[in-house]
Amino acid sequence: MRDNEAILIIADSEKDSNMYYATGFMAPDSFVYIQKDKEEIMVTNDLELDRARLQSGVDRVLPLSKYERLLRKKRNISPRFIEIVVAVLREMDVKGLLVPANFNVEYADFLREKGFKLKVKGEPFFNSREVKNKLETEHIIKVLRETERALGKAIDYVKKSNIKNGFLYTRGGRPITSESVRKMIDVELMKKGCTAKHTIVSCGEQSCQPHNVGSGPLRANEAIIFDVFPKDEQTGYYADISRTVVKGRASGQLKKMYKAVASAQKLVFKLAKNGAKGEIIHREVMKHLKSLGFKTGKIKGKMRGFFHGTGHGVGLDVHETPRISTARYTLKTGNVVTVEPGLYYPGIGGVRIEDMILITDDGCINLTKLPKVLEV
Repeated sequence: MRDNEAILIIADSEKDSNMYYATGFMAPDSFVYIQKDKEEIMVTNDLELDRARLQSGVDRVLPLSKYERLLRKKRNISPRFIEIVVAVLREMDVKGLLVPANFNVEYADFLREKGFKLKVKGEPFFNSREVKNKLETEHIIKVLRETERALGKAIDYVKKSNIKNGFLYTRGGRPITSESVRKMIDVELMKKGCTAKHTIVSCGEQSCQPHNVGSGPLRANEAIIFDVFPKDEQTGYYADISRTVVKGRASGQLKKMYKAVASAQKLVFKLAKNGAKGEIIHREVMKHLKSLGFKTGKIKGKMRGFFHGTGHGVGLDVHETPRISTARYTLKTGNVVTVEPGLYYPGIGGVRIEDMILITDDGCINLTKLPKVLEV
């Protein structure tokens, strides 16, 4: 970047992962991050000023109130938030700005009106986010272990259930539902400081829709897909894993699907390494599943087969770059990505198995330890 150019983010770090990554400071209200000439600056309200100076990783923290007072003296009216930002930028002799793709449009228009030249950068806004350092990897493993513990407990709960008239019941005679198992998983994670949203516990036909969270009673002898992707509220990092189980006996076709998906995942483990192309790996998975007789396409208005990406990056967002899909990304040492091939056929059921791997110079390390068993 040139001398008079800067990076600008205006957001709350509780929702905006780029802001949290840049500052290491968690706050529910919007504040300002500016990076110019390798110096990182935060501008925040007086409420957060002392905490920001103590907890953030930036070079300087400036008070919004200072610039607000200066502008009020000049105009005798309270300035708008974006006007205060303009005052800070002009004091820093900034003329050009690089902003993220989700930057507030109203703010962008105002900045352009004031003569600033804006460039917009999509994800990854910070390229370094794709490559996790040792501490980031440890954060991910920590939330992954809690996810495995909660999901393992749920699978064991299903395993110990009783079958009556084709449905699953507790030993006390209560019907087991997607909702009750999802609540169990979410509460277990909450106890450990992790927040799970949209946890998937889908059974039978519902399991054929990859993002159907599931509802109603769980049935015996049918596929149950679990997909759990919580955030560790302490660190901000996510985990993401999936398992497919059947309480009772799986059909022959479902067993073939499970075996095919498991072999597709193992294929990715062999191909994933530094320098590997995500779209080539995805293409090989598609070819592998097709060679085993599992075709992908729309029949009678419904998609069937394998119709989502093979994997995606995980970090401060549950879905981030790089991706193992039709998109063009090159895997790098330090990437943490999911490997989640799946097959979905209405009338039979769905199968998805998802682990998290760490890309290395000559291969990958599977970070996930939770066993994979179809029939429980």
